[in-house]
Amino acid sequence: MTLFNQHYPPNSEAFKQLVIKQAQAALQEDVGTGDLTSLLVPAEQQVTATIIARETAVICGTPWVQACFNEIDTNVKINWQVAEGESVQANQVLCEITGPARALLTAERCSLNFLQTLSATATETRKYVDAITGTQSQILDTRKTIPNLRLAQKYAVTIGGGHNQRLALYDGILIKENHIAAAGSIAAVMAQAFALNSGKSIQIEVENMSQLKEALTAGATSILLDNFSTEQLVEAVSFNRQSGKRAVLEASGGIGLKNVREIALTGIDRISIGAITKNVQAIDLSMRIIHTN
Repeated sequence: MTLFNQHYPPNSEAFKQLVIKQAQAALQEDVGTGDLTSLLVPAEQQVTATIIARETAVICGTPWVQACFNEIDTNVKINWQVAEGESVQANQVLCEITGPARALLTAERCSLNFLQTLSATATETRKYVDAITGTQSQILDTRKTIPNLRLAQKYAVTIGGGHNQRLALYDGILIKENHIAAAGSIAAVMAQAFALNSGKSIQIEVENMSQLKEALTAGATSILLDNFSTEQLVEAVSFNRQSGKRAVLEASGGIGLKNVREIALTGIDRISIGAITKNVQAIDLSMRIIHTN
């Protein structure tokens, strides 16, 4: 089970409230005191619209779409023709929406923003997951997310088949170079981390083999290998196995679709990719009214 699902189990009240809260924030930002343009349409006008994919994608974000429309008008009905996490092709109809024209027009942009962005993260994640099929490695996200969409993007990573690093600063300890420098040494900062007795995971980032050995000696059980070359990763995996202090090893930095499988084949346990959340390009989707009543 991913970290996101541990905190927000599917169909749980916690998940539902998260989605509603984010939908409300997006609508408040966009609608504010009211949608002036939708007033050009008669209040009694009923319509049917579809959302169509303009490119191949892994669909993610359907609960947010539902929430956006429901926040505007509970009379809006959505008939989804694809499931969350399903791969779709260009020009495929994703859903049919019926209800008051004003409601559909007001909620259109926010709902599509969620669907386009979360589908982009899920789609990019799936590419990385597929690229390392057959290896023991897992694809993880990072905290390099779009502001105020952290949890939604973490969810999208899981829909794409990836796993979550810590959800946020409160969710785990990740000791980086600046923490080591401020504390004085790897041994000192690890001792401080253990002394907190937080009950959360403790991971330390190292930049070379010497630091890896120091971290293992200090009792690290989860180590992030920052910008290690493939050859260095092979050496690190081998040393870790022979040390008798087997830590979970994670590769990060300088990893893309072109070399991710090569990285995975070193025997590394985890691979974290910031690009699946921070460098995504929204999936091209569009909503079109196809019928008026």
